[in-house]
Amino acid sequence: MSTRPTRTLEPVPNPHPDREYEVEIECPEFTALCPVTGQPDFATITFKYIPGPYIVELKSLKLYLWSFRDEGHFHEDVTNAILKDFVDFIKPRKLQVTGKFNVRGGIYTTVRAEYEEGQ
Repeated sequence: MSTRPTRTLEPVPNPHPDREYEVEIECPEFTALCPVTGQPDFATITFKYIPGPYIVELKSLKLYLWSFRDEGHFHEDVTNAILKDFVDFIKPRKLQVTGKFNVRGGIYTTVRAEYEEGQ
């Protein structure tokens, strides 16, 4: 596996596909650039998901999130893009991605995007 940023998430077979359970992953070092000013935006990205056939390999998740570092994204857009990619690669039964962006100009932003299989 590479150690360079990539937009690929590596699925790992779910060791308990017969059981519904929740996985929570917190990534407190997410960064992207403000598309207007070019200044860095810092956030904690939290994943809460019920696995389907796969779970996510954590190193691939780290490298995936790192791939946004030098790109300009609005908070709402990047949170929804992360959700879409996670669904496409990992195929969870249910997923919530929360982006809690640090204060900028006295304003905090929290974005929640959700997916549920079959809806």
